[in-house]
Amino acid sequence: MSASSLSRIETGHRRIALDQLVPIARALDTTLDQLVESATDEDVVIRPQRSQVPGMTTWLLSRERSLHGVTIAKMRITPERPDTERLHVHPGYEWFTVLAGTVRLRLGERTILVEAGDAAEFPTMTPHSIAAHNAPVEILTIFDHNGERAHLSPAPTDPT
Repeated sequence: MSASSLSRIETGHRRIALDQLVPIARALDTTLDQLVESATDEDVVIRPQRSQVPGMTTWLLSRERSLHGVTIAKMRITPERPDTERLHVHPGYEWFTVLAGTVRLRLGERTILVEAGDAAEFPTMTPHSIAAHNAPVEILTIFDHNGERAHLSPAPTDPT
């Protein structure tokens, strides 16, 4: 590797290509793992910010553009959430598990109660809605990019 290429990498004017990592690690007498590991825990710990809209609070539990293109979120949905009867359709696939309470999942004409400890998965081209059944519910959900766009539209952020 030329000195000018190395200098551009060091100053942030050039990104490191995968094929350059091994020679750099060898030159520094270190392993590839040690070369790319973070010196702090900042890349490990996620401190989610709360985002609220009427009837729903969301905490993102994965970084933006997370590994494998999925977004993981914890959601608290209350019976007061507006527009819970409207069915939504969008490309993709959705999965969630109920942490507390009971979800009223509508898939087309079907209504399914999903209780704490249970999970659900379905293609999102099926008209669907997720609502709290009689009391607040907490879910852990995984969205692909299409699900993220459909369900996590920008909302006011409350840092608490």
